[in-house]
Formats: sequence, C-alpha cells, structure tokens
Amino acid sequence: MILILFSTIFLLPVLLGLGKIMEKFSGILFQGISGKILSGIMGISLVWTVISFFTPLNIYVETISILLGILYFFKEKLYLEFYRFSKRDCFLTLFISIIILFTGAYYPYILDHFGYYVPTIKWLTEYGLIKGISNLDLTLGQMSVWHIFQAGFSNFSDPFLRINSILLIIYTLYSIEKKNWIHLCFIPILLFFSQSPSPDLPVIVFSLIILNEIISGNKNTSLLFAFSVFVFSIKPTMIWLPVLVFLCQTFIFKSNFKTLFFGSIILILFFIKNIWTFGYPVFPVSIGDFGFSWKPNDEILKTSSKYAVMKTYDMQYSYEEIKKFSTLEHIKNWFLLKGIKSKINIFFIVSLFTFSVFAWVKKKRLITLICISLWIKSILVLVFSAQYRFFIDVFFIIFFVLFYEYWDRKKSIAAFSVLSLFFISLLTFPGIIQKYIPSFQLGNFMAGFKKDQFYQPSVYYYQQFNNCKVGNLKFNVSRNYPYNFETPLPAISPSFIFDDVKAEIFPQPINKNDISKGFIWKRMTSGEKKEASAVINIIENTDK
Repeated sequence: MILILFSTIFLLPVLLGLGKIMEKFSGILFQGISGKILSGIMGISLVWTVISFFTPLNIYVETISILLGILYFFKEKLYLEFYRFSKRDCFLTLFISIIILFTGAYYPYILDHFGYYVPTIKWLTEYGLIKGISNLDLTLGQMSVWHIFQAGFSNFSDPFLRINSILLIIYTLYSIEKKNWIHLCFIPILLFFSQSPSPDLPVIVFSLIILNEIISGNKNTSLLFAFSVFVFSIKPTMIWLPVLVFLCQTFIFKSNFKTLFFGSIILILFFIKNIWTFGYPVFPVSIGDFGFSWKPNDEILKTSSKYAVMKTYDMQYSYEEIKKFSTLEHIKNWFLLKGIKSKINIFFIVSLFTFSVFAWVKKKRLITLICISLWIKSILVLVFSAQYRFFIDVFFIIFFVLFYEYWDRKKSIAAFSVLSLFFISLLTFPGIIQKYIPSFQLGNFMAGFKKDQFYQPSVYYYQQFNNCKVGNLKFNVSRNYPYNFETPLPAISPSFIFDDVKAEIFPQPINKNDISKGFIWKRMTSGEKKEASAVINIIENTDK
C-alpha cells in the first residue's frame, strides 16, 4: 500500500508534465489536472507504441520519459494546479485514495494477469513489439496499448504493476474537479480491477469521462474523437465510443472531416501494431488478410474461434453441441446458463431494452446516438463472442446516463462509502463469494487480506519451469502450472503447445540467433515431431 502511494506521488507529476507537452502539440482535451494527466497518458502511450517497434521499453526509455515529465512539471509550475482544490476536496480525495491504495494492494486474482498481462509486459520490457509473437502464444498477439503504457513504467516507477490503482486516483481527481459526483459511485466496483493492469478498467473510466465531456458540452471534437480511438486501441470491444463521437460530430456539432485526422492516425498505428504482432488488423479476427508470412496458422485460429464460442456458453457445452443448436436454442441456452452468468446475460438484454425505451421517451438526439452506439457494439459482441466481460462497460454507461442528474455530492459519497465497505469485505473474505456465488469462478482465486500489503502490494512468485527445444526454437514451459507469468522468455503456455502439436506445426524464430526478429509457424519435420512429443511427455508427466 505504501509503495503504491510512493508510485502515485511520483507518477502524477510525471504524467502532468507529459500532458503539458502533449497539449502543446494537440491542444487541450479539457481544463484541469485530470485533463493534462489524460493527455499525458495518451501521448506517452502512443510514443511508446512507436518506440517499442524498435527497442524494448527498458529502464533507459522509462528514465528519459520520467525526466522529461518532471522537467515540464516544474518548468511550467504545474504544482500550482493542486492549490485549486479546497480543503474539503483535498480531504475527500485523500479518503478515497486511501481506500483505492488499500484494495490495490491485494493479490491479483484475474487469470489473464498470469496468462496475458504479465507475459505481455515482460516481452515489451525485454524485447519490445515482436513480429509474429502470436505464433509463439496466440494471446500475446493482442499487445494492448494499455500494457505498453504499463510496461513503460514497470522498470522502477511501478514494478508491482498497479497502474490501475493510480488511474482510479486520477479518476477521483476528475470527479472532484468537475463536480460530477456520480463517478464516485463507480469507483467501489472498479476496485476489483485495481490489483492488475487489466484493460477493462481504463476503457470503462475513459469512456465515462469522454461521455461526461460530451454531455457537458465539450466541443473539442478532434481530441474527443482521437481519445475515443485511443480507448478503442486499448480494447476493440469499445468500438461504440469512437462511433458515438463520430455520430456526435456529424449530427450535433456539424464538424468537418478534418477533426477526424488525429484519431485516424491513432487508428492506423493500432492497425500497424496488430499486423506486426498478429498478422491481421484487429485481434483476434482474421479479417483483412494481406498475406504476411508471420500470420498465425489457420488451424490455430479456428481452435481459438471454437474456444471463444464455448466461452460464450461458459464452457457448459461442447463445440459440437453448440453447432447443433437452432437459432432459438442459441438464444435460450445463453439465457439459461447455470450460475450467475445467465443472470448477467438477462440483465444485459433487459438493460439495453430499458435504455432504448428511455431514449425513445426522452427524444434527445445525444441519448439516441448513445443508444445506437451501444446497440452497434452489443450486436458485434453477440455475433463474435457474447461473454459478459466484453459488454460489462454497457452497464456503467447506461447507469451513468439514466442517473446523471440525480446524484449530488452527499448521495455519491454515501454510496461510495457503503459500496466500498461491501466490496472490500468480499476481497478480504473471499469465502463469502465462494459460498454464495460458486459459479463466479474468479472468487476461487481471491486470496484475502495479508498484513504485509500495508507496506507493499501482494504478488505471486512461481519460477518453476522446464527448458525445451523443438527445431530451432529453445523455449521454456511453466512446470505444473498453465501460465507463464514468472517463466523466463521465450515461454509458451502448455495449452498452445498442445494446439500446435495437434495441428502438426510449431513456432520457429525468423532468425535462430535472435528471437527479437520475430516468429513464424512451420510444418514440423519427423524429427521435430519427436521433439514435440518429448515436450508433451514432459508437460504431462510433470502435471502428474
């Protein structure tokens, strides 16, 4: 907790300084401390994305970036911005920040933290963006811009990967600066994402901020669109946000197409980044095939697609069973899943229709455009993979619009206090979730409170692995564990090794003497099949 506090105190001035630099080039997103910080987050994330094509985001990149931010923080006297807060607001900020810091110090429990977030950040800090990395481990093909941002500060500023906790404090500053108190009601729920660099938290926070700016009358359409595309680059399921800003530009603000320029540049960078790491413009969709040699094998993509379909039904049906569903059975079985997932699915559809009725009754152009944007996003999610984690942001947006005018400071602080106490209780005593909501699987991975977290965030260590070799590729596999968060690079998850062997292919380095040059897949020779079989035996025997 104390170490996250030090990281926060250190990084806020850095981001303020970097934001001031960004404003000199792009203009002001909105006034205030939080506006500069958000500009700094977007600016340095984009710069580091470009840099990571050529060099790892190592301690040298981090040091230069931090010195630049600190320099501008003092040069522009940005510390004076903090004096604009009243004593009352300072006390509220401190109160909320203590709760955020406390919950951010719990053990990470989101499984993607171990199988996706940490391995991605390790690759970025040690090698940068690697061409065809998805051939080694398909999940790594995502390389979210948020993980690029986290990686850049992970060498010494935030080594425990608690950037999401810092973002929640920034979100608190925004709510208090703007006197939009409803935002405080969301923070207790978002505390569940504060222990890991999950991209779910920033996209929810940023979308709520952008939506609030639009509702408040911010007409800086160029930067609003650019920032909405930036949010999309963090997580493409947020496509509704750039769609909304574009619709607002067209039908409300009547802006010309020049305002789309900056956002279009960000979008192009996003496509290039994905093509470099995945072979296609948007992960994990194999649309837009330009024939790059490092794109993943079709059989692996089909396997991934099948898994996504099964995840839609919470792995309660086999792929063969799902294929036999009629249209009516697809809908019915999705609503009637065992456990909490079915209730979330039902609530999702009910919320959408309720919001649609609300938009029809209000007959306000902005609310109608928000409704259209959410329906576009929802339809795409339902078509590709209707997992609740892909539409969780919709609940926040609908609640925000429905109750935007009804939450004052007093009500919001009361709601924040009660909800925080409730959710901290769940994190501290995970047995409550395990007993009363057994179908919520993440509850089984919560470790509860440890007294050491008052000083430093709780983290897991697992450095047991096997050295393996297939063809020209020497790699490591975690021993008796499905993820590689502590395994030295290059590392491959056991599940992808099984998929590769089944497809009779295996990843190989483009340059056998330098894995930073990237990876492609190749059909295995008879000798390589024997090596792969030996690796499978090692994994299976270790698991036993």
